[in-house]
Amino acid sequence: MPKGRPNTMNNYGVLLHELGLDEPLMTPLRERFLQPLMALLYPDCGGGRLDSHRAFVVKYALGQDLELGCHYDNAELTLNVALGKVFTGGALYFGGLFQAPTALTEPLEVEHVVGQGVLHRGGQLHGARPLGTGERWNLVVWLRASAVRNRLCPMCRCEPDLVDDEGFSDGFTREEPTAVDVCALT
Repeated sequence: MPKGRPNTMNNYGVLLHELGLDEPLMTPLRERFLQPLMALLYPDCGGGRLDSHRAFVVKYALGQDLELGCHYDNAELTLNVALGKVFTGGALYFGGLFQAPTALTEPLEVEHVVGQGVLHRGGQLHGARPLGTGERWNLVVWLRASAVRNRLCPMCRCEPDLVDDEGFSDGFTREEPTAVDVCALT
């Protein structure tokens, strides 16, 4: 099977599209559950117009990746769910938005609890403290809105020069997606 790195910072994990899980699992999760929720929670950064994603599972263990340095994601919004196993340490920490950087002198720390997830803006500076013991697996879903990123790339902060590609193409499109009707969620 093909095996790509989940992202440029993690060495251990798997891209869910390589397992054939995008269409049967991740796309319905994004369209039916995450997009309507994000439309309510994050309307100002594309929450109601999420039209693509990049989903992967990362692994942290002794002798492998133990921590993740401060970074921001190639996404408008991110979902990070602790899948398991048994571990100590590895708290998540959050700072300000990378577009308006401030010193991370006192970042907000969040203990990652198995079975629970954290939602945050992709541009929010964050990282993971070192794992103390055990092994931790996380599902990470970068949620993307082409209506936002077609105007301004979230990574370089420039207007993108679009080229044709296969699949979700890092979330850029040539068409404007439709917004979610949050009134239909009752």
